[in-house]
Amino acid sequence: MAPSEQARLMRLASLASVGSALLLIVLKLGAFLQTGSVSLLSTLFDSALDAAASIVSLIAVRQALVPPDAEHRFGHGKAEPLAGLVQVAFILGTSVLLLTEVIDRFVTPQPIEAPEVGVAVMIISLLVTGLLILFQRHVVRRTGSIAIRSDQAHYATDFLVNCSVIAALVLSAALDWWWIDPAIGLAIAIFIAATAVRIGKDALDMLMDREMDEADRTRIKEIVRGHPEVLNLHDLRTRAAGRDRFIQFHLELEGSLNLSDAHRISDAVETDVRAAFPGAEVIIHEDPAGVVERRASFRYH
Repeated sequence: MAPSEQARLMRLASLASVGSALLLIVLKLGAFLQTGSVSLLSTLFDSALDAAASIVSLIAVRQALVPPDAEHRFGHGKAEPLAGLVQVAFILGTSVLLLTEVIDRFVTPQPIEAPEVGVAVMIISLLVTGLLILFQRHVVRRTGSIAIRSDQAHYATDFLVNCSVIAALVLSAALDWWWIDPAIGLAIAIFIAATAVRIGKDALDMLMDREMDEADRTRIKEIVRGHPEVLNLHDLRTRAAGRDRFIQFHLELEGSLNLSDAHRISDAVETDVRAAFPGAEVIIHEDPAGVVERRASFRYH
């Protein structure tokens, strides 16, 4: 996919996320005021979180899509994982607020009123959230955006949460189980916090220049070694910044080759690697095979 098309999809997904979150906030706020359900309140908190996180994601995507400039030669891709960390802060803060409300409801139980209103709103929320998730998955597959993927994680959580809230409203009304509503609210709070930890780990990995997956590294080695004039490679280093990937390595060639032939082979290898990893920046250093040099040695897992 052309970079311009990737940028268009990422912007569209960000705008759809913000619009969906604002719509759900209005619907859930009205339903909570009528029902008093703490589990429904938990989804209202989560939608408010999604709105804030989606706005952060929208800003980050716009920044990440800015082309490299004189002061940022490697681009602005790390705006995406930075946004991911901001989203984590929002998520954890929401979890704390929700836990406070859940504890209060366990201490002073309150009946749920007009549960049918809450169920209707949650069904609408399911439809809106499900359509958004499908679109975000499409965008992530085409762009690899970590900001959109983080946003998708929020809404995938919301989808499960909405299902559990419907169950809480129905059971509370049908069986008069007052405790089921705050209990599901507690489970949602824990689930939201666990989601934050996972998103935070992915964002930190990218900010700390973690190597690409070992499967990708193995594929790079196979492509390079598959060239008939390449003897080997060493010192392979990889990293990612948002949708941008960086690959560099030393190419071992026959020592008697002239500079023009070495350059030709290196260009051919670079073309093959870039075909396998579209949009990646590939940096190759040519070495005569057998030359002893200081090499970093690491154990990859």
